[in-house]
Amino acid sequence: MFAEAVERLPSRPAQTTKEEFRDRQGRLTSQFRHDDLLIIASPPFAVRSNDVGYRYRTSSDLLYLTGWIEPESVFVIRHDGKAWISSLFVQPQDTLKEIWEGRRPGVKGAVSDYAVDEAYNNDELDEKLEEWLTDAHRVFHRSGVHAGLDRLVESSVQRRDRARQHFGTGPVAIQDPSGLLAELRLRKSSSEIEQMVFASKVAAIAHELAMRHSREGVTEYQLQSVIEGFFSYAGASGWSYPSIVGCGENATILHYTTNQDVCGSDEVILIDAGAEFRGYASDITRSWPISGVFSDAQREIYQVVLDAQIAAIEACRVGMPYTAPHDAARKVLAEGLIALGVISQSLDEALDMETGELKQWYMHNTSHWIGLDVHDAGVYKPGGEPRLLEPGMCLTVEPGLYFGAWRPDVDCPERYANIGIRIEDDVLITPEGPVVLTDDCPKTIEDIERIVGQGLN
Repeated sequence: MFAEAVERLPSRPAQTTKEEFRDRQGRLTSQFRHDDLLIIASPPFAVRSNDVGYRYRTSSDLLYLTGWIEPESVFVIRHDGKAWISSLFVQPQDTLKEIWEGRRPGVKGAVSDYAVDEAYNNDELDEKLEEWLTDAHRVFHRSGVHAGLDRLVESSVQRRDRARQHFGTGPVAIQDPSGLLAELRLRKSSSEIEQMVFASKVAAIAHELAMRHSREGVTEYQLQSVIEGFFSYAGASGWSYPSIVGCGENATILHYTTNQDVCGSDEVILIDAGAEFRGYASDITRSWPISGVFSDAQREIYQVVLDAQIAAIEACRVGMPYTAPHDAARKVLAEGLIALGVISQSLDEALDMETGELKQWYMHNTSHWIGLDVHDAGVYKPGGEPRLLEPGMCLTVEPGLYFGAWRPDVDCPERYANIGIRIEDDVLITPEGPVVLTDDCPKTIEDIERIVGQGLN
C-alpha cells in the first residue's frame, strides 16, 4: 500500500564524504592547543527488559565527527607533535558474535571506510589512553557516558607520581567538549541539509498517509502504525522521537504517547511524528478532523494556529533574534483568541508572561533547533541574549492551542472543549528567506478536507 507513495520521494542523498568529516574534525581542533586531548565515547546499550535491549543509536557527536554508528567505541584526537591524529577504538572482529549479531567493520573497516587515521581493538583502550593522557595538559571529555573512561581520566588528573613532580606531565583539567561541538553542529552543511530534506519528505508523506487512513473508529495506534510503517518502508532508520498520536482530549496533552484510544468522528487528532535518516531528524505535527470536515469550532481554532505558524515562519530570517518566531506566533494567537472571545484582556495584557491569559491555552515555546538530535545542540541565548539567526541554522516552528476540558486549572470554553491543535514544520534559515523543509506535508484547511479519509495510496 506504500508503493505509490514511496515513488514520490527523491533519490536518497549521497553519504557524507570523508573529506567533510575531516573538515569537521579540523574546525574543532583549530580551537585546541597542541597538548589537548579529545575523547568521545559511544553510549552503552540500554536494556529494555531482561536480556532484550533497545535498538542501538550512537551519540550524535560521534556521528557528526566520524559517521561511525557501531557500539562499544571510543574516538580520540591527539597531537603527536607534527599533526592531529584521529583514532577509533572499536569492537574486535569475532566470528561467533558476528554470527549472532552481524558483521563488524573492525579495525580494518574503520581505517578504510571512515575518516580516522588509525584504529585499535577496544581492549587496547586503557593502555593507549594512559600513554596519551601523560602527554596531555587538558582533556576534552564528557563524563557520565562511559564509567571506565571517567575513572581513567579522573585518575590521570588526580595522579601525583614522580613523573608529574619531575616533568609536569599529565593533564590538569577536564573540559566538556559539548559546547564547542554544539557551535559547529548548529550551522548545517549542504550535505546535512540533503539528509534532513530526505527525512522531512519521508515524514511528510507518512503524515499524509495517516490522513488518508483516518475514519470514525480508527485507533490511535493504527494511525501510528501507518506513519511508522512508512518510515521503515521508505528506508528511514525509524522515528526520531516516540510518536505522539492523540485524539480528542489526548490532543490537548503535549507529550501524549500512550496512543491506545479509539477516535470519534467528532474529534480532532494531533499527530507529532518525525522520521530519522542517517541520524538526522525530521519533526512534523499536523492536526485534522477524523470526520474529514472541520466543525465550525475546530475550523476557528485551526485557522488561528495556522495564521500564527505562517507569521512565525516569516520571522525566520537572517539577523532576526531566535525569539522572533515565538513572539510573532504569540501575537497572532492572542489576537485570534481575543477575536473569538476566549481572551477578555487587551493584547498587551494577554501577552504578559506572568498574568496573560494566552499562557492558559499556549504554554510551550514555538521553536527548537533540529539536526542530529530532534532537540538539537546549540545555546539559544549565549550571554543571556537571544542568538541571531544565521544561514544554515534549522529550527522547528510549532505553535498550538490546547483546550483540555479535563484541566481543573482553567475554565475551558465549552465551544472548544477538548480541541487540541498544533502545526509544526522544520525550517532552514537561508539568505533568501526561510525554506520549509517539510512543506510537502498538507496543512491548509482545503487540502486537509480533500485528503482525510480518502484511502491509502
